[in-house]
Amino acid sequence: MKKLIEPCEAVSKIKDGMTLMIGGFLANGTPHKLIDALIASGVKNLTIVCNDTSYPDRGIGRLIAAKQVKKLYTSHIGTNPLSSEQMNSGELEIEFCPQGSLAERVRAGGNGLGGILTPTGLATMVADGKQIINVDGKDYLLEKPIRADVALIKGSKGDTSGNLTYYGTSQNFNPLMATAADLVIAEVDELLEVGTIAPENVRTPAIFVDYIVK
Repeated sequence: MKKLIEPCEAVSKIKDGMTLMIGGFLANGTPHKLIDALIASGVKNLTIVCNDTSYPDRGIGRLIAAKQVKKLYTSHIGTNPLSSEQMNSGELEIEFCPQGSLAERVRAGGNGLGGILTPTGLATMVADGKQIINVDGKDYLLEKPIRADVALIKGSKGDTSGNLTYYGTSQNFNPLMATAADLVIAEVDELLEVGTIAPENVRTPAIFVDYIVK
């Protein structure tokens, strides 16, 4: 199957009300061209799983500014005042999750696990409504797995079959999210022929990637 497509064709697969995972950490490692196309498409009522909401004029923050998001699973919104404004007005529902727990919930979703047990968040608002499980006399919070309809991820380099590699901290949530969505669209800075990336440098294997945007 040919995986290389244009951004507009890629986002045409995203419909109103879908759940999306979007890679990035304060816009580093975020698929900016795909977000541009997503904004242009006008798709709305999205649920977004992301580490943070970036800034109003960058990355995921632009989706918040365009009011295309109805719910967030995230660890941090402090750099984007629009997120807190929309949360306080009731326009945006946010489930806060400690960063490590968020990563583990995505990992659990990608690996078919029933959830993770963690002491992080016990006796705080993070635990509200969640199950507490005692193991060998110690309490743990059950954090359930997260999956998405679509993951939008960003690779520094990718080959035409979909193998991806990342520079430095741009890796962040991208490899995890590639495993935890029904459809995975990867944006890459540099597109290479198969065999160019050394096997030991592949961080996201091609089997996880459905489409590639250069």
